[in-house]
Amino acid sequence: MGKKRETYKDAVERLETIVRQIESNELDIDVLEERLKEANILIDFCERKLTKAESEIEKLLADTAVATGKPAGEQTK
Repeated sequence: MGKKRETYKDAVERLETIVRQIESNELDIDVLEERLKEANILIDFCERKLTKAESEIEKLLADTAVATGKPAGEQTK
């Protein structure tokens, strides 16, 4: 069985868990180091997801503007 593809929501939830663990001082130094590495990977993943979503939204808005002849910001007016 293949590994489940991680979603943005899953990554944010895992980051929130890591932050809670760090803030509660419940991690020893070795585990803390591993959690910080994991957090950096998750942050990178989330940034890539957000950048991709932003790009797709901008493209959709531009395509809609071309199709309607209205500037992208005026689509809902």
